[in-house]
Amino acid sequence: MNNVEELKQFAVSHARAQRVPQERTTAVLARIEHDGEGPGSWTAEWSAAAAESERGGRLQEACSLSYIARFPFVDGPGREAALTHSQETFARWIRESGAPLEHLDLELPEGRVQCYTNGLPIRGDRPCVILMGGIVSTKEQYAPILLRLAKLGLTGIATEMPGTGSNTVPYGPDSWRMLSGVIDAVEDRVGRSRIYAMALSFSGHMALRCALEDPRISGVVTMSTPVSHFYTDPEWQRALPAVTVDTLAHMAGTSSDKVGHHMRDWGLTEPQLQALEAPVAYVSSRRDEIIPVAETDLLRRTVRRLTVLDIDDVHAAPAFLDMSGPWLTLSLLRMHGTHLPQRAALRSVVSLAGLRHRLAGHGDVRVHRSTGI
Repeated sequence: MNNVEELKQFAVSHARAQRVPQERTTAVLARIEHDGEGPGSWTAEWSAAAAESERGGRLQEACSLSYIARFPFVDGPGREAALTHSQETFARWIRESGAPLEHLDLELPEGRVQCYTNGLPIRGDRPCVILMGGIVSTKEQYAPILLRLAKLGLTGIATEMPGTGSNTVPYGPDSWRMLSGVIDAVEDRVGRSRIYAMALSFSGHMALRCALEDPRISGVVTMSTPVSHFYTDPEWQRALPAVTVDTLAHMAGTSSDKVGHHMRDWGLTEPQLQALEAPVAYVSSRRDEIIPVAETDLLRRTVRRLTVLDIDDVHAAPAFLDMSGPWLTLSLLRMHGTHLPQRAALRSVVSLAGLRHRLAGHGDVRVHRSTGI
């Protein structure tokens, strides 16, 4: 079983990212006492809240609450039912809302990858974005972002990491090949468009590795991403939250006490990073409890075309979501060279968000740019 207090700590950030009302989150957490089965359990209380939202017609909220009920990964019938409910509720929301999203099933040599897309096939040369979250994120969590990207003239494909959600691809040092497999599968529908990876947290490591091998990746935008030190520093690994270690063990098919040894050769080397041709935009959190700050220093030393947004916050900068998301999207548009009115609007959104945080005393925000992107 998971440590309930640790689950509660991380659930607050995930609920905020999913735009679940804070009072709703607080009420559910107050009812949770254990991580077993039945009343008072993690899965039962979040699932009950999801059912209530569904009855009220709040389907996106119901999907998000079921996603949290499944958090951090499926380890039994309760979380498996929560994952299924999250997927079915999201599909129902698409049908009833008429959201222009298409479900895409891909059978790759390594396994099955499910996606949501918008705007395929692409007309002209508008950029295409492959969107992925981290080790606990499902495609349903990120697919609504595709609707916002469409307004900026971007076509997107939202999917999930190997071993997460519906993805049956094994999670290992060669998982980056999944991204190339997705591109292969949709290449005839992408046409002449340049392809970018908006890969957050651990999926960012996959995207950086893929960009080294696959020139079709024209740029990577990411945040709180392990690069090298996370995989090679045993002292850092010993201090990781148990939920992170247990999730990685589940995905990689190993035991929690062997995760560090199992992944020690996964890190990218300095010569690899120096050879990286694709531009990179990276959101770094100075108080990140999962990803060492040394990763940011490594990227600054090695990646030639790099922009870093450095934020005084914990993993994935949950208090700065109003700034980090628009900044990553703006960075992608800069990489593509797109000059749209929306780009100027995004620049204003980022600037205003930064001003609000400074005035509220949330810590300083710094931008490091090795080259103009």
